[in-house]
Amino acid sequence: MRAAVLRTADRTAPYADSRPLGLEELPVPEPRTGEVLVRIERASLCHSDLSVVNGSRVRPLPMALGHEATGVVDTVGDGVSDVRAGDRVVLVFVPACGSCRACSAGRPALCYRGAEANGSGDLLHGPALLHSVEGDRINHHLGVSAFAEYAVVARESVVVIDDDVPFDVAAMFGCAALTGIGAVLNTADVREGQSVVVFGLGAVGLMAVMAAAQIPGTTVIAIDPLASKQELGLSCGAQHAGAPEDAAELVRQATDGGADVVIEAVGSARVMEAGLELLARGGAVVSVGLPHPDQEITTAALQFAGMGRRLLGSYMGDAVPERDIPLYLDLWRRGRLPVELLHTDTRSLDDLNESLDALAEGRVVRRIFTLDG
Repeated sequence: MRAAVLRTADRTAPYADSRPLGLEELPVPEPRTGEVLVRIERASLCHSDLSVVNGSRVRPLPMALGHEATGVVDTVGDGVSDVRAGDRVVLVFVPACGSCRACSAGRPALCYRGAEANGSGDLLHGPALLHSVEGDRINHHLGVSAFAEYAVVARESVVVIDDDVPFDVAAMFGCAALTGIGAVLNTADVREGQSVVVFGLGAVGLMAVMAAAQIPGTTVIAIDPLASKQELGLSCGAQHAGAPEDAAELVRQATDGGADVVIEAVGSARVMEAGLELLARGGAVVSVGLPHPDQEITTAALQFAGMGRRLLGSYMGDAVPERDIPLYLDLWRRGRLPVELLHTDTRSLDDLNESLDALAEGRVVRRIFTLDG
């Protein structure tokens, strides 16, 4: 099978020239006990992929990238009885073990065993299965490695979906939808009539805009430096949109004393600090983006106890994928989540390196890749 492999994280942009991702021919792995082999139909390029390429998310290399995808089950390993060949699935980048401290508390997105396997490039049920034709180990990306024609994943990494969902739509539900929508509905628990500011109008931020906009009576303010992204934010349901320097004035005009919720989908400590300043008393900033590990925040400590403000971390939208993906797809069917607006175009894997530049420069929201040639 063809797979996109990252062997070094020291290549610099433009990636169309430095070409950090190479398409390699790898043996198709066979699923072990508790695993399934999925034929990948569509895979999306996400900032989390870019973060591995540029070194801001350190992962063991070499690694076969890609974590947001959909496909069809090809074969299943021993012990898998509730997923069958031919099932359409969305792949999920945190395989939850079901028994650790986080899973037992109903927070599978924070699974300890899943995080450990993801960090080491392994799978939940055993060591990495990918290797070169010469036999050298190639690490899995977030238990998925979807920029490939096939992926062996833990049973816990797939959610079966109905056949009526187009692959181009389904591809965006394993990461962008879970993260952005979940930040609004799960982490922030936004209620009717509240005000929500979203910083960063990539796919995750725009999913958050759509999720907030479908709640009755909400005021949604979309913030991004690019005018094209601001227009897209309005198309996704925001009533107001502007650049970061406009945020304070927009919040002043549209709310009564500050925002109830600020979603930070940029990955910037400075934006987190700015978001706290925009909150009403009792409001919350939800940190969704992944800042560089060297970034730190500095803010007035008194605003937490003194004003009741909160700073909340949200990983994978605090989602329960088996519950939330069907719920979000139902909202999509009812026209309340127009995720098709985020689909920029569909390309082949040969365009991956150029697409890294397009994503970094904000020229695409969700570029989706087809694996059929």
